[in-house]
Amino acid sequence: MFVILVYDAGEKRVQKFHKTCKKYLHWVQLSVFEGELSKAQLERLKTELKQLMEPEEDSLIVYTFRTKHYFKREVIGVEKGDPENIFI
Repeated sequence: MFVILVYDAGEKRVQKFHKTCKKYLHWVQLSVFEGELSKAQLERLKTELKQLMEPEEDSLIVYTFRTKHYFKREVIGVEKGDPENIFI
């Protein structure tokens, strides 16, 4: 499945969130990641992030799509992250 993950974490946890997400997904922009994951990989990622987060302060939003072919991605302005590796 194709996943877009967005997080907002406290200053002390941002780097840990980023490092964990980068193990599974491609960095797109600041706290935004995307890529193909299996159901099991997505569950592992969410479990790891839940262990890092402070539920009263942090948030995590996960969008899932059956495949990347059913959405359009448009970048306006500066493209951040690694655009060459987004759709591997």
